[in-house]
Amino acid sequence: MEFLKYGCYFHIYNRGNNKEKVFFNKGNYLYFLKLVKKYINEIAEVHSYCLLPNHFHFLIKIKDESELDEKYINDETKLQQPFANLFNAYTKAINKSEQRTGSLFQRNYKKVQIKDNQQLQNTIIYINTNSNHHDIGDYKSYIYSSYLGLISNKKTSLNRELVEQYFGNISNLKAELEYKKETIEITGDIE
Repeated sequence: MEFLKYGCYFHIYNRGNNKEKVFFNKGNYLYFLKLVKKYINEIAEVHSYCLLPNHFHFLIKIKDESELDEKYINDETKLQQPFANLFNAYTKAINKSEQRTGSLFQRNYKKVQIKDNQQLQNTIIYINTNSNHHDIGDYKSYIYSSYLGLISNKKTSLNRELVEQYFGNISNLKAELEYKKETIEITGDIE
């Protein structure tokens, strides 16, 4: 099992058991994002995300050891715990509201470490255009992804400055997403 590593970028994704829904209504999407802020922002910066009815994608950068709470220092295995807390809290809430039992997500979430700038750029493009890949909606107006936050001037918890850095500016980001939205392929696709 590959562990999360200090100071590294990761593409994190998972889907519902048996490809079933994990988000049933607007409140579910918003609650999941609230839990991400509560649990994941403690250990990582979120650069991009897309939540779709039966799965999700995140591009995160794990904080450096010097930026983390003492409980995460000298033991990278402990970086897994906030994800377990996120998924457990969300699953309990959905099971209660949907009157269901058991696992909501597939057993283990997937993580792919980003190795270079090209892979990072491709992952940003892929995640932010993911609603197009699955015919859920046009990425330019899909509200459960980071795209609108990345191109906005409004306050956000996304680290948009670093995303801009890899594309030069927002105009280049928009152009790259539009140009590559149909052709971008990436390891870690969820069917």
